[in-house]
Amino acid sequence: MEEKQLMIDLSKLSDGERVEMRKLGILSDENKINGYVLPSLHMKRPPIEKHVVHAPHVINEAYNYKKPSSFSRALRLDFGGHKVLLISGTASVNEEGKAEHIGDFKAQLWRTYLNITNLLAAEGMSWHDVVRTTNYLRDIERDYAEFNKIRTSFYSWLNLDPLPASTGIQARLCWETLLVEIEVYAICKSN
Repeated sequence: MEEKQLMIDLSKLSDGERVEMRKLGILSDENKINGYVLPSLHMKRPPIEKHVVHAPHVINEAYNYKKPSSFSRALRLDFGGHKVLLISGTASVNEEGKAEHIGDFKAQLWRTYLNITNLLAAEGMSWHDVVRTTNYLRDIERDYAEFNKIRTSFYSWLNLDPLPASTGIQARLCWETLLVEIEVYAICKSN
């Protein structure tokens, strides 16, 4: 593996980074990148099968950003008669990877719901399959009341009962322009 594939400059590693990367098996004692070897435990027990979920007509893939980000928008896991959908933190980002509605918290929240709705639909699921959300607000004191009004209105419109479990967290989001980000867990029976 070449250094540029890791997106790090080996000549600029701190002593601490070198120590920890050696412990992980990434760096050799000669400060060269080692090839990755699948752990032997996976020869007896393969990792669970994961399926990447896409909704390119409304939101792009994170690895297509100008500065690529290494995560999947969503993963589907199949567990004997059930499928689980794990949707990464999703925000008001369009199909070109650009933030939508800069400065407009309410419009960003609605766009976020649109993006999540389409990721759910890509796997034949809906908000009625959602069991948990984690909601990240850049300024929870300023925006929570509006967030809760819109969420309650949206869930009411959807006739959700019971409501998903939920947590609200104030957090700096990955881009300064984003005011809200939501991650979702959904479960349904397989067809």
